[in-house]
Amino acid sequence: MATVPILPKTVIIGAGGHAKVVIDLFRAAGRYNLVGLVDSGALGTLVNGAAIIGCDDDLPRLRREGITHAHVAIGNNRVRLRLARELQEMGFTLANAISPAAVLSPSTVVGSGVAIMAGAVVNADSRLHDACILNTRASLDHDVQVGEGVHVAPGCALAGNVTIGRLSFLGVGTSVIPGIVIGEDAVIGAGACVVRPIPARAKAYGVPARLVMPENSSQDS
Repeated sequence: MATVPILPKTVIIGAGGHAKVVIDLFRAAGRYNLVGLVDSGALGTLVNGAAIIGCDDDLPRLRREGITHAHVAIGNNRVRLRLARELQEMGFTLANAISPAAVLSPSTVVGSGVAIMAGAVVNADSRLHDACILNTRASLDHDVQVGEGVHVAPGCALAGNVTIGRLSFLGVGTSVIPGIVIGEDAVIGAGACVVRPIPARAKAYGVPARLVMPENSSQDS
């Protein structure tokens, strides 16, 4: 008789729209036993069929009770990365939520707590660091570096040798030509075409993308 694998008990942090997608990713991949959500909402509330089982204050107890894995499904980049690090300090392992409908090169390096949605493509020798999001139908060509806490929104297209600094956000449909470096904590507007480097903490939009915020300004997400 075949042995039934024991899947690690896992919680998702968050109960919003992003969490709904992550729930689907976990179910489709079948690698984790999703026991519920951790959120400030009412206990027992169902989100895409998964129940809220506690709030942030309950996380140490849940870890003691045998839940070993967690995934932060919160869209705010800075909050997502901070919570991911706090979970690791509590002893949780950060689970990746990767759609079976994503295509990843065998040479892709994926960190911890990463979400990769359906239709995403990652080509040779690219790397996605911890707690980043590669959203629906986003594509990375060869040798792309995606920093920790980055969100690459749906439909983005990054050519080869692009580097995205930590905590940056690329809006829906952003395209980036080869070899571009986008600094950390930057925001690129939806539909932009990035053809020159973007400094840290800047905002840019348009075709071609132009800076709209001083380099020393900070983003909120």
